[in-house]
Amino acid sequence: MCAKIASLQNDGEYGIIYANKKLDEIMLKRKFYDSLVGWKSNHSKECLLVKGARQIGKTFIIDQFGRENYESYLYINFITTPDCRELFDGDLDAAAFFKRLSIRFQEFRLVEGKTLIFLDEIQNCPKARTAFKPLAIDGRADIIGSGSLLGLTYLDDGAAMNRERREASVPVGYERQLVMHSLDFEEFLWALGYRDDAVGVLREAFDALTPLPASINERMLRLYREYIAVGGMPETVVQYVRNNSFAVAFDEQRKIIDANLDDIARYAPTAEKPKIRACYLSIPRQLAKENTKFKYAAVEHGGSARKFSTSIDWLRESGLILQCHNVETPLLPLQSYVRDGSFRIFTSDIGTLVGMMGFDVKRQIVENTLAGPAKGGLYENAVIVALVRRGFAPCYYMPKSNMAEVDFVIEKDSSVVPVEVKAGNDATASFNRMLARPDVKFGYKFVNGNIGRSGKKITLPHYMTMFL
Repeated sequence: MCAKIASLQNDGEYGIIYANKKLDEIMLKRKFYDSLVGWKSNHSKECLLVKGARQIGKTFIIDQFGRENYESYLYINFITTPDCRELFDGDLDAAAFFKRLSIRFQEFRLVEGKTLIFLDEIQNCPKARTAFKPLAIDGRADIIGSGSLLGLTYLDDGAAMNRERREASVPVGYERQLVMHSLDFEEFLWALGYRDDAVGVLREAFDALTPLPASINERMLRLYREYIAVGGMPETVVQYVRNNSFAVAFDEQRKIIDANLDDIARYAPTAEKPKIRACYLSIPRQLAKENTKFKYAAVEHGGSARKFSTSIDWLRESGLILQCHNVETPLLPLQSYVRDGSFRIFTSDIGTLVGMMGFDVKRQIVENTLAGPAKGGLYENAVIVALVRRGFAPCYYMPKSNMAEVDFVIEKDSSVVPVEVKAGNDATASFNRMLARPDVKFGYKFVNGNIGRSGKKITLPHYMTMFL
């Protein structure tokens, strides 16, 4: 490990970025690729549905996977080639489908057991998802469907399409679902050129709960602040690496925010559009205050759950936000103790939140000069994004007395684990009180500091959320 540490300490700040590639040939390494390989190796009579917000790289990584792992590969996009919806008209029997496919795509060859058909933007062809069952039973070709807004049963894209969406059946038992997210900090380090052995130094320190050399920890904390400023949306990361410019990254973030607002304007139910937009744009204000929960009054004076609750549902199901519910009793299973109507919301990508807050906030995050509640809200957003990517369903703990709030609680190792997030490294009485409970085995405190342990309290630098 000493040699690895020396290597990490001696790497230039940006001197190893894509040492073997030109910057105009950047390809991001994504963990989700391994998930696709795992599905290919052990699925039986099962198609794959990949869900996730727009612009997180679903199409790119599945296309790369298809080209590299199959002898025959066919890509169909139901937005760019809407006439391909006709392939799923009539009998959905596999033999009939492949026959229609052969007349539509002359170059396509069905190689049994070595063929992948990728159905992209599948939300625009609900019958294609219904066809998963006969195609999975047939088994001659692997099928992957992908799209956005898949959790929404009603979109403002026509009565006929919505009727078809409602009538389409979900292929229970013949569909595996995977959710893809934007880049986490480890993938961001890979994009900057840090090798697996360098990241392995951090993982070994995490596993052993051994403090890192100060120079390495300070570098990682600095890079993590850059990650918060840039976020994990693939095109933003690529532009940042290619241009070495936070300004260019900010331009890309603003494009993504505008695209999200365009999606609301295009796909949300007509009566809900202004309410959904208002809820989405209120997130920076919500997280810049010492709010213990989402406040409808911060969206609109006199706002109420009756008016805005369906707007929150739309944003959540579209993948634009994460909803974190309050539990009044921190016991397993946490979902049994959720308090109705009490929740917090966060953006599903931390860079999007920074982009919504403006370039001055980006600068202050990178320079570590930001102060006040907004800083805490940003770090909490970054941490919950990491927790969700690691497969947790975080809640926050707030008893009825509205005292002793703990930022997050998760289920891990058959126990409720408190997670406290500090933008600095100050003490937290409520977190310490929860650790004193006999049923709590340990808790994580993420700080602007190094690794440490004191009794049940495990202190970690913010960036180590990627290893939980």
